[in-house]
Amino acid sequence: MNVVIVESPAKAKTINKYLGKDYIVLASYGHVRDLPPKDGSVLPDDDFAMSWSVDSKSQKRLSDIANAVKEADRLILATDPDREGEAISWHVLEVLKKKRVLKDKKVERVVFNAITKNSILEAMKNPRELDVPLVDAYLARRALDYLVGFTLSPVLWRKLPGARSAGRVQSVALRLVCQRESEIETFLSQEYWSILANLNTPENAPVQARVTNFDGQKITRLDIKNEQEATAIKQMLEGASFSVSNVESKPQRRNPYAPFTTSTLQQEASRKLGFAAARTMQVAQKLYEGANIGGETTGLITYMRTDGVQIAPEAIQSARAVIGSRYGDEYVPEKPRVYTSKAKNAQEAHEAIRPTDLSRHPRDMAKFLDEDGARLYELVWKRTIASQMESAVLERTTVDIEAANGAKKAALRASGSVVRFDGFLTLYQEGKDDEEDEESKRLPPMTKGDSLGRKGIEANQHFTEPPPRFTEATLVKKMEELGIGRPSTYAATLQTLRDREYVDLDKKRLIPQDKGRLVIAFLEDFFNRYVEYDFTASLEDQLDKISAGDLEWKAVLRDFWNPFHEICDEVIKRSNTEVLDALNETLKAHVFPDKEDGSDPRKCPKCETGRLSLKVSKFGAFVGCSNYNKNKKDGKEPNENPPHCDYTRQLTSGGTSDAGAAADGPQVLGIDPETGLEVSLRTGRFGPYVQLGEEAKPKRSSLPRGWSTADLDLEKALQLLSLPREVGTHPEDGKTISAGLGRFGPFVLHDGTYANLDSPDEVFSVGINRAVTLLAEKRAKGGGRGAAAKPLKELGDHPDGGAINVYSGRYGPYVKWEKINATLPKDVAPEAVTLEQATELVNAKAATKGKKKAPAKKAAAKKTTAKKAAPKGALKELGDHPDGGAMELRDSGRLGVRIKWGKEFTSLPKGTDPETVTREQAIELINAKKD
Repeated sequence: MNVVIVESPAKAKTINKYLGKDYIVLASYGHVRDLPPKDGSVLPDDDFAMSWSVDSKSQKRLSDIANAVKEADRLILATDPDREGEAISWHVLEVLKKKRVLKDKKVERVVFNAITKNSILEAMKNPRELDVPLVDAYLARRALDYLVGFTLSPVLWRKLPGARSAGRVQSVALRLVCQRESEIETFLSQEYWSILANLNTPENAPVQARVTNFDGQKITRLDIKNEQEATAIKQMLEGASFSVSNVESKPQRRNPYAPFTTSTLQQEASRKLGFAAARTMQVAQKLYEGANIGGETTGLITYMRTDGVQIAPEAIQSARAVIGSRYGDEYVPEKPRVYTSKAKNAQEAHEAIRPTDLSRHPRDMAKFLDEDGARLYELVWKRTIASQMESAVLERTTVDIEAANGAKKAALRASGSVVRFDGFLTLYQEGKDDEEDEESKRLPPMTKGDSLGRKGIEANQHFTEPPPRFTEATLVKKMEELGIGRPSTYAATLQTLRDREYVDLDKKRLIPQDKGRLVIAFLEDFFNRYVEYDFTASLEDQLDKISAGDLEWKAVLRDFWNPFHEICDEVIKRSNTEVLDALNETLKAHVFPDKEDGSDPRKCPKCETGRLSLKVSKFGAFVGCSNYNKNKKDGKEPNENPPHCDYTRQLTSGGTSDAGAAADGPQVLGIDPETGLEVSLRTGRFGPYVQLGEEAKPKRSSLPRGWSTADLDLEKALQLLSLPREVGTHPEDGKTISAGLGRFGPFVLHDGTYANLDSPDEVFSVGINRAVTLLAEKRAKGGGRGAAAKPLKELGDHPDGGAINVYSGRYGPYVKWEKINATLPKDVAPEAVTLEQATELVNAKAATKGKKKAPAKKAAAKKTTAKKAAPKGALKELGDHPDGGAMELRDSGRLGVRIKWGKEFTSLPKGTDPETVTREQAIELINAKKD
């Protein structure tokens, strides 16, 4: 008997069918061991000894693998064909050695690039040993990331409270985004005009030409600086005659693009499909693991983590056959195209991403896939087929045109391409990010001497624009150009930046948030070497050399660690004042922009004697006055009675044009007609808000996203202060439906269920019918209290009674039994989950929550008893609030179960089961009370 280890249970099931009864294929469910997230997991003083831990789920799976290996003749490690796959095989092997189950058993490593029968059987015929240098490279990378995270992050927490973390690659990627934002902010726009003549050829084909010379003076893009100059040229051309003075054509051959690598797939899926990098990899993983076609699960694309561009000879022949049959022999090049990998490490340069069978047309596969899967498969198929097609033949044409109006003359030029043979362009053209592609313009045929008709003359005003913000696609492209990170890390790096709230994504553009800019300013001031692009790329090269066997991995760690921890020790000793002074200087253009009147931007607008400076608190950084006196604010006697000023504001207003709005003190908007109190606009450390009166605890309301302080008037301010607004009573139970603004935007609320509204303005106008409809739709999708979500798949009954089903949740698919929800591992497809796997998942989840498996009635009885006996105190941790500080459920005795955040307590809506409360619901309830 042979035991085969793979990562995914879906893959295990498919491969077992291919190999037959002499093989047992077991899944590791990804990594089985990891470094515990605590100090001491990597010990530099002990030659970088690493302590690995195994969680309870992996412990059970490893025991199953060990039991199977005991009875086996051979162990075959068949994890993914990359560094992570090699590491998983190594981890499994190390655990089995410790369990002493290998003895004299034969151990082999096999790799395959596609989950097809031929690929699997061929791999089994060509086993090899574990690639030790590749494992060493994994160990070095893992140790480096751990040491940076667990050494640098505490420095951040001490010096910049509110900062989340720093990482070896993540911080450099963030620096790229922040530097681009700085370039945009310091960019000085310049006015210029363009003159375009819209003409017709003798065949009445349209041509657009640009003025290049006027009255003997050469005109470049920025030379026409004002409307007066533009008008003079336009008027001359409006009375001119036009003729072709010269036509110059140069033949060009445009070759097709290479097949997809991981990074180019992520870039193109972002441009053409609108996928985030993480989504691209999720969909590609499903295509790799396969779809059920004709009763058999077959992988549809090759392995999707690769930096190689070459494809197998049999795939090339298949592509040429498809091209000939579908597009004609003229589209098949004389010789097959061979692409050379630009990867720096040949051992990690695998075959490009391609369909496993190119005869499977996207149209035929669509019925076996969901919408996203079908779209991504079509993209991969077209790119692969196009890569083997004939080149496009174009003529790059430049047409010079003379304009004459009496004694005045002007020269114009039209440029573009005439396609003589479309070649691969008939199927595929790569998307563009920001740059304008002049060659994509097509020109009609023209000859010297042709008289051109005039349709109209345009004089258009322009202003030079700053460089565009990065998209995920352009950031991945830039990181690849600089040699930062590797294909398997891009998606995780981008997701981490968003999870840490260092960047925001708006219309596909990455916008650095103040928290992210503060972290980068700190790193540039005190750890500049470690966020330099060349240094990071050099370290990646060293890791590649380790995997190639050219460097010893612990030597690389020593060279990095010794100077790094010395700098950390030195920075931690610096005073907070020294740190903040450095940040004030680095971020002065962003936090203290110059004022139009030329006055000191750091002069306190409230007391006028203090100086504004960055300050830190447990909630993060903000701007405050130097005359702030904590003792006086706390009601204590100050030591020397210095002046006291409590002026504060946030760093900026989220990067919008309202950065300085209301920063110079309260702006009175008017008088509330009901209370007679002043309504004012103010800016605090959390952004602009409106306030009613000056009492000890005045009513306040933050401005929702998208609202500008410049447009705020008394009417809008009173609307905000009136929230939450009662919409009406629900027709089914008579309970109140209210509308309000929360952390996640505008909402309607009924009996513990929140449903999102389209815009903040709708909070003030939404009616009872729309509110009821939105709430019903939310509950139908599985959201809110009492929702009846439809399962994706019904699996059957748990051995202790009660159905187990698969559901789709906000954070991905999960299995549910009774009140136990267990998230599916990332490599497990919902449609592939079995009853046995689901039972194992919910049992493990129940064990971690201290629950005993029991039939539904007994479990419910136990739960009731437990509630009565529960001691007063914490019941459940809910995570951190976005403004900082932990949230938890507390048993408040006679007051019931409430949410505790800092010193604030928030009651749960009546009838809410505390066990179902999520972090998002807690945030909404806290913010609704706060507002």
